[in-house]
Amino acid sequence: MSLLKALDVDVADPGATAPRTRVLRAVRAGLARPGLVLAWLIVLVVIGWALAPSWFTGSSPLDGDPDSGFLPPSFTHPFGTDRLGRDLLARAIYGTSTTLGATLLAVAIGFLIGSAIGLLSGIIGGRPDAAVMRCVDVLLSIPALLLAMTVVTALGYGTVNIAVAVGTSAVASFARVMRSQVLTVAGSDFVAAAYGSGAGFVRVVLRHVLPNSIQAVLSLAALECGSAVLAVAALGFLGYGAPPPQPEWGLAVAEGRDFLATYPWIALCPGVLIAVAVLSVNRIGRALGERR
Repeated sequence: MSLLKALDVDVADPGATAPRTRVLRAVRAGLARPGLVLAWLIVLVVIGWALAPSWFTGSSPLDGDPDSGFLPPSFTHPFGTDRLGRDLLARAIYGTSTTLGATLLAVAIGFLIGSAIGLLSGIIGGRPDAAVMRCVDVLLSIPALLLAMTVVTALGYGTVNIAVAVGTSAVASFARVMRSQVLTVAGSDFVAAAYGSGAGFVRVVLRHVLPNSIQAVLSLAALECGSAVLAVAALGFLGYGAPPPQPEWGLAVAEGRDFLATYPWIALCPGVLIAVAVLSVNRIGRALGERR
C-alpha cells in the first residue's frame, strides 16, 4: 500500500513530465491488478510462440532421440520427452500456431456471421426477427462441443474444418448479444435525432447503431477466444484436428493419455498449458467487459 501511495504522490506532482506520469500510472495500475498483468504476459508469450517458435526453443518438434524417451521434466526438457524422445515443450511451442490459428479463425467466423445476423434481425424486427431468434434459441440449446463435432464430422477432419465447426457453434451467441444491443441502441434518442435531421436508414445504421452496439460483441469475442481454445483442443484430442506427427495442443494431451499412470507429464504439461492460456484469456476478457 505504501508503494501505491508513493506512486500517487509522484503522479500528482505538477513538475513530473508527461511520459514519466504515464509510466507511473501504468506501474500503479499493474500493481493494483497483478493478475491482469500476468494474464497479459502469458498471452503475449503464447502469441510469440505462434509467430516465432524458433526463438523460444532450439529443439525440433518432429525429430526425437529414442534413447531419450520418457525423460521427466528437467532444465534441459522443461516439459519432459515423449516415447519417441521428442521434446514436449518444443511440440507445445510449435503447436501453438495451429491451435491459435484455428481459435482466431473460429472466433472471426462466429463474430462476423453472428454479428451480421443479429444486426439484421434487430433492425428488421417483426416476424423475420422472431423466426431468426427461434433458430438462434435452437442452436443455443445444443451444447457447443456437440454442435462443433456434428459440423466437423460433416465437413471432414482437419484444422480448418475444426475452426469452421467451432465458429459455427459460436454464431448463435454473437447473434443474440448483437441483437440485444441493436434493440437498445435503436430506441435511443440520438438515433431518433439522426432520423429527424434527415439521415437515411443505411447511414443511421452504419454511423450510429453499429458503432454503439459492437462494443459488447467485442467483449464477448475476447471471452469466446478462451472457449474456442478449449473446443479446438478438445476436437484435436478426439482426433479431428491435425494428424500425427504434427504438433497441436489437443493432440499432445491425447498422445499422453495412455501413459498417465507411469509418465503423467506427457499429458499433464500440455493440459496445464491449455488451462493457463484459457484462464489468462478469460481474465483479459472480463477486464475488457468491466471497462465497457
